[in-house]
Amino acid sequence: MTFTQLEIFVMVAEMRGFTSAALRLGISQSAVSHAIKSLEQELDAQLVEREQAAVTVTELGQRLLLRAREILGLTEAMRQDAAVARGLHKGLLRIGSFGPTSSLKLLPAILQAYRARYPGVEVQIDEGPDAAVLQWVADRRVDVGFAVLPDDRFDTVPLVEDQLTALLPRDHPLAQRDTVTLAELSEQPFIMPEAGCSALIEPLFAAAALAPQVRYRMSQMVTVLHLVDNGDGITVLPELALPRTLAQTHPRIVLRPLRPAVRRRVGLVFRNLGRAAPAVRAFAEIARGVAKTSLGTA
Repeated sequence: MTFTQLEIFVMVAEMRGFTSAALRLGISQSAVSHAIKSLEQELDAQLVEREQAAVTVTELGQRLLLRAREILGLTEAMRQDAAVARGLHKGLLRIGSFGPTSSLKLLPAILQAYRARYPGVEVQIDEGPDAAVLQWVADRRVDVGFAVLPDDRFDTVPLVEDQLTALLPRDHPLAQRDTVTLAELSEQPFIMPEAGCSALIEPLFAAAALAPQVRYRMSQMVTVLHLVDNGDGITVLPELALPRTLAQTHPRIVLRPLRPAVRRRVGLVFRNLGRAAPAVRAFAEIARGVAKTSLGTA
C-alpha cells in the first residue's frame, strides 16, 4: 500500500469517477484504474463499484476512506512540519465554505492576508451548504470549514457575529415598522431561503410555536431577492448573507430587525486544531486577526 494509491482512492471517491480523478491528478485514467485495482487486491476488498455513469464507493470503502484521509492528513502535517523547520512554508490547505457570508464576506480578506504571509501554500476551496461543509470537516475532506457556531462536535474559532433581519417590499405594511416580530412575519406569504438558512429560520419559528406560511423554497439568493422585490413574499436572512449592493440592485427591498433580536455567530470549525498541520493552524491565527481588525470579532 502506498500514499499514492491512497491519494488516488480519495480523489476517485470525491470526483466520483476515474476520468475526472485522472484529470484532477494530472495522470492517465489507466494509472488511476491500476492504482485502485492494486489497492483492492492488497486489501482483498472492493472499494468502489464501477458503474457506467459514475463510480460509487462501497460501504466498506466509505469506512476505509476516512482512514485514508486521516493517514494523508497526518502525512501532509509531517511534510509541513519539516518544511517549517527548513524555513519554508509549503503544503496544501483545504477549506470548506458556505454561502455569501463566508465565500464573499469573510474569505477574500482572510485569504489576502494568508497569501501575503504564506505564498507557497496551495489553497483548495470547496463550496456547499453549511451542513455539507460540516460533513466535509467530519470526513476529513477539508481541513477547516466555515460554519454557524456553536458546534460542540468540533474545535471552533469564532470570527464574526451578525443578526437575522426581515426583508420586505417597500410598500408592505410591515415595512412601516421599526422592527417586526416572528408572529407578524408568520402571517405573511414567506419565501424560505434554503442552502443552510432554513436550518436557522425554521427552528426559530418552531421555538416560538409559530409556522411561517411558506410560499416558495429557494436555494439561490438572487432568486429570493427578486421574489421579495416583486412583492411575491417576505423572508428572513442573516445580515452578512446580503450583498453589499442590495440598496442599488433592489431599491424596493427594505430591511427590518427582528424583535427580539436574533444573533448569529460564524466562525471556523476543525476536527482537532491542536493536531492540525502548520498551514491549518496559521490559517486559524490569521483569520482570527483579520476578523478582529477588519471584520468585527464575534
